[in-house]
Parts: sequence; structure tokens; C-alpha cells
Amino acid sequence: MNCFYHPSSPAIGTCKYCQRGLCSDCAAVVDDVIACKNRHEDEVHKFETLAARNLFQSERVGSVYMRNFTFYGLVGLAFVGFGWWQLKWLGLQAALFMALGVFLLYAAIANYLEGRKYK
Repeated sequence: MNCFYHPSSPAIGTCKYCQRGLCSDCAAVVDDVIACKNRHEDEVHKFETLAARNLFQSERVGSVYMRNFTFYGLVGLAFVGFGWWQLKWLGLQAALFMALGVFLLYAAIANYLEGRKYK
């Protein structure tokens, strides 16, 4: 492949923004990637900043799912345990507590499985 701007020169890489081949005279290194010198440097920097921000957000989202897993799991166990403990005295109300606890345990499992996608 040859340089887009100097067809007689061999390309050393492609611009991250426009995907054109660039020779050493036309290439600028921006955030460890190549961009067209004096043309696409700002755009490539914005791309790289956005990509880094997305990776950071992905890690934060995964930790939120794991925090929800812990909370829902503990509260679900508490509701199931309380319902089981009070089943003799509360009857149908205790069954309602246990059903709510089972639903919260289901939510905990769903959050755990979703959180694993972001690791």
C-alpha cells in the first residue's frame, strides 16, 4: 500500500479516522495510534478518549451489578428466612414474605449473571 497523499511513497500505517494509507511524512502519532498529520489529529484523540471512557464505564457497570447481587441476595434470604420462621403464626402472610424473598433471590441471580458479562 502506498501513501494516499504521496502515491510514490510506501505507507507505514493507516489513519484511525479516515483509514487512508500514510507515509512517515504524513503520519502523526496521537495516543499511540496513527492519524493524518494536521488533518485528523483532533478527531483521533476524541476517538481514543471515548474508547477509554467506555472501558472505564464498563468496569463500573460490572461492579454495580455485583453490588446489586449482594444486596438482593441478602435481603432475599432475610425475607425467605423470616417467612419460614413465621409460617406457623402468620400463615398466608408468611408465604407472601417467602415469595418476595424468592423473587429477590431470582433478581440476585439475574444481576450476578449480567455482571459477569462486564469482566
